Amino acid sequence: MTEAPAPTEVAPFAEQVLDEVGRAVVGKREVLALVLAGVLAKGHVLLEDYPGLGKTLAARSFAAALGLDFARAQFTPDLLPADLTGSYVYDQRRAEFDFRPGPVFTGLLLADEINRTPPKTQAALLEAMQEGQVTVEGQTHRLPSPFHVLATANPVEYEGTYPLPEAQLDRFLLRVGFGYPSEGEEYDVVRRRLDRRREEVEVTQVTDAPGLARMQAAVEEVGVDESVGRYCVDLVTATRRHADVLTGASPRGSLGLVLTARAWAAIRGRDYVVPEDVKVVARAVLAHRVTVKPDLWMTQASGARVVDAVLGSVEAPRTLESRR
Repeated sequence: MTEAPAPTEVAPFAEQVLDEVGRAVVGKREVLALVLAGVLAKGHVLLEDYPGLGKTLAARSFAAALGLDFARAQFTPDLLPADLTGSYVYDQRRAEFDFRPGPVFTGLLLADEINRTPPKTQAALLEAMQEGQVTVEGQTHRLPSPFHVLATANPVEYEGTYPLPEAQLDRFLLRVGFGYPSEGEEYDVVRRRLDRRREEVEVTQVTDAPGLARMQAAVEEVGVDESVGRYCVDLVTATRRHADVLTGASPRGSLGLVLTARAWAAIRGRDYVVPEDVKVVARAVLAHRVTVKPDLWMTQASGARVVDAVLGSVEAPRTLESRR
């Protein structure tokens, strides 16, 4: 078995990937780093934001930079589970059924506008995201490894949409949004488009699927002190006690917090996690796992506000100067 690379190798790798993706998605390096942290932590990421802010472009750019096979599934109200997973087709010449794989059989799947398809098709993603496999006609088919889903959702168009249930939201390691660019960044988008004289942005491949797997193995070597691990658990349990909360984050939230903080530490060039790493990723990891009480839906209460509140109320351990 090949020995895993040192965690310190992740930082220069991440810099190259973010530099390449940043050529296409302007001015969102911190958010892009969060997406990369989710991938390095072997998770799936939900990109939820207004139309036209580069969600689809970011997914395509990550696939190109990471050297992963890429497939895009446009989620629509008439999309069937078989359109996603694949199906068996009868071959008349051989009198046999052949399996024709769907778009999930790829390295990085862009599930575009995931909230526009009915729950039955949304559920078809669950087994793929959690188990790395799909079952069709009673037969199980393994997906390629690494396999990641970057899903997009627009939070403003609710007519004809199907909000993701809590169980499916919980399968996403992170939920992030890009937000509107500053005026300077927006002009930079326009200027770059005029300069290159074409729509497509060339993103240079930095690695490939085995190379990404090596970096993911390196993240597994990042140390987590017991005090930091308990801090993550304390934050998650605090979401369950908050006055505005109907249901708080599950234990999957505690695990996701630790795993993402570990990837963030590696991106920052460390082989150990400090409380600041946890604080940076907490909102992206936990906010979508928190459900506020229905009577507060017309107020400013939200999962993000709950996470901010617990970050302010739960005491963090002393910053570690070195890995223990």
